Formats: sequence, C-alpha cells, structure tokens
Amino acid sequence: MANYTLYQEIIAFIASNSSDQGVSAGAIADTVRQSRPTVNRALVQLVEQGKLVRQGGGRSVVYRLSNQRPLVEKSNSALVWSPKSQALRDYLSLSLGARSPVTYQRAFVDHYQPNTSSLLPPKLCDALYNKGKSKINLPAGTYARKVLEQLLIDLSWSSSRLEGNKKSLLDTQELFKKGHSGPIDFDTAMLLNHKDAIEFLVDVVPREGITVPVVRNLQSILMRDLLADSSDLGKIRNQIVHIEGTVYTPNQMPAFLEEMLQLIVEKSRLIKNPIEGAFFLWLNLAYLQPFVDGNKRTSRLASNMPLLLANCAPLSFLNVEPTDYALAMMGVYEKLDTSMAVDLFKHTYNRSIQTYAVVQDSMQAPSPLRIRYREQINDLVTQIVYFGHTLQNAKIPDSVDAHDTSEFLAIVEKDLQQLELFNCARFRLPAGKTQEWIDQGRPF
Repeated sequence: MANYTLYQEIIAFIASNSSDQGVSAGAIADTVRQSRPTVNRALVQLVEQGKLVRQGGGRSVVYRLSNQRPLVEKSNSALVWSPKSQALRDYLSLSLGARSPVTYQRAFVDHYQPNTSSLLPPKLCDALYNKGKSKINLPAGTYARKVLEQLLIDLSWSSSRLEGNKKSLLDTQELFKKGHSGPIDFDTAMLLNHKDAIEFLVDVVPREGITVPVVRNLQSILMRDLLADSSDLGKIRNQIVHIEGTVYTPNQMPAFLEEMLQLIVEKSRLIKNPIEGAFFLWLNLAYLQPFVDGNKRTSRLASNMPLLLANCAPLSFLNVEPTDYALAMMGVYEKLDTSMAVDLFKHTYNRSIQTYAVVQDSMQAPSPLRIRYREQINDLVTQIVYFGHTLQNAKIPDSVDAHDTSEFLAIVEKDLQQLELFNCARFRLPAGKTQEWIDQGRPF
C-alpha cells in the first residue's frame, strides 16, 4: 500500500507540473519527501508499467506522463526529416510499454559487406566525400591538425552537451585557453577528457590506423575520473548496462562484445569511402555498447578516424539537439532503422564541412612540400645544428626528389634563420645545443 501511495504522489506531481520539459528525479524526491533510492525504484516501476516516460541522458533525465504530449515531437533544430524518419519518430513517441523490447542483432554487422553494402545512400556518401575531402594530396591527419584548435572546442563541447554537460561554449573556450586550477567538477572533467581524447586521435590514428586498442584507449581517456571503478577504463564490460528511454537491452556477454568489437573495427578498415566508414563506426559502436559507460561519446570521436586518415573535414556534431540525437540512436537500437541517423549525419557533417572550410580559408595554407618532407627537413636541420654540418656538406636525404631539391633547401634555410629556443622542439633539438649554435652566429 505504501508503494501504491508513493506512485500516486509521483504521478500527481508530474501531472500538476506546468513545464513541458519534464520533471527530474531530484524534484520528485523533494516533493514526495522520500529518499532518492526509494524514488528511483518507484520511477523504474512506473516506467516499466508504461505510466511514465523517461527521457534524456546522464544528469539530464526527466520523467513525463506517458499520455502527455511527448518531448520527442519537439525539435528546435534546422534538421529536415525525411518521411521515413518522421514515421520512425512517430513510433518512438509511443510510451515504452507500447514498444516491443529488443536486444542486439549481430546480423546488422554480419550482413554488412564493406564496399558492397552501404548504410548511407551511396549518392549522399559520394557527395559528402567530394565536398569534405582535402583538395590537395597531404599526409594522413594533416586536415585535422590544421583546424585542431577549433576542432578541440567544437567537438568537445558538442559531444559533452549531448551527454547533458551544462558548460557553455564560451566556458569551453575559456577552459581550453586558460586551463584549470583547483578542484575539477564533473562537467569540467568531461570537457578536458574530450580535449585529451581528440588530441590522442589526431596524434595516434595517422600512425597506427583504426585498431581495437585505439578504440579502447579512446574510451579510457574519455571516461577518466568519471567512472566509479577505474578498472573499467578501456575494459570490455562484464556487467549489465541499461540505456535510458529505450526498450533496447544490449548483449551482456563479454566474449561476444569483444568478438563484435573486433569485427566492427576490421570491417571499418576495409571501407574505401571514409564517409561511409565514419557512419559505420558511429552507429555500430553505439549499438554494441562494448563498455560500461561512455559508449556514445566514444562512437562520436571514433567516427572521426576514417576522416582523419583520408584528410576529410572532421565531424563535430555541430548544431545537433540532444533529443534528435537520442531518437536517431534509438531508431537503430530498437528497429535497426538508420533513416533518422542518416538525416542527422547529413545535416551535421555538412555543417562541419562548412565550418572547417572557413577555418582553413582564414589560415595561410602550408606548403605541400614542407608537409611531404617533414621528417627530411628535421633530419637536415639536425645535421646542421647538432652535428655542425653546413647546407653544402650535409647529406640531403635520398627520399627527396631531385626536382624538389631547390625548394627543399630553401625551406631548410628559412627554418634555420627562424630557429629560436622557443621553437626548437619541433625539430627535436635540445635547448642547450640550439643556444650554442645560435651563439656561434648560426653557421650553415
């Protein structure tokens, strides 16, 4: 009887609340004057009975009556939904009790044949690739490095916002510009973890490619100091995971999760079009849920790996509303229907392409020759500064094409003229040796 009375009080409070944003568990607990664990258990029961709808993620979870106008029908974004996506949204607007419970279907990956199958419409995939790829042939990762400062802010803030982070874009810019001292709160830690994870990807992926260890390390960086048990960082989960607001229950067997993660990564490496590769990784990592937490944010950052390798514009999930994102994921989870995910991806990647094209245009374009011979330039500068050679007697690396020798030497000469203590680290030169060479009058 006590539980029945509590259920009545909860339903009455939510029904009387005039906000169309839903009601948090904390507000409910304060009103009914019960402990949070007691209220949480009651809320779980009411959701399972179909009387309440649970929406949102993390600390942004809210509850609404199942017969209220559902929040999923609201969207303030500029996203244009296809008729198929709208039909999926209508289905997902039903209460949980009216939707059929489902679990992971490995056929979604097993039946996918790289470069034969396509999750994105092929014409859209090709159009986005032609629009987003670098216009000149550059080493892997060059595009991302050129726009890294803006990418760190955009992707960190956008991805964190989708997890319920309350920091503003301005807060994020100030945090990354000035750093942080003193105690770090949850939202700040999430943003800093995103920054570290993006820098990790930009540094490691061009060298190591798309691998399972990279994906697992990515999760461990994103979830640093955010998990109750630090042993879960990068670890394939061995416990049940629940996803809020959906009737989807992921597979719970660690050996199966590890097998499927390996298969997803292997197939993603074989996909020739990096746009399709990004979409494939984004959906499949989130659908599998291989980690105890942080799966969606891991999938968002991991989707950038094929783009990095192909020097395409990075994907920042700009201008994506949390509700739209959650529904796109739920469409895959519950119906294996990618229509909403396709619309969302098209919308946000077009915005990313436009954003980073502007960033690139505002910067002086680097010399393609400088990028191509990056290590060879380092080698020649080291010969001169560290070992005392001159430009005339130093050995030009054999990998420098004879047709490029004149321009190559001009680049090295300019670098030697501009070499100072504050920029010698780019050539991996010790400060003491650099100062000694400068004091000698820069002999070259």
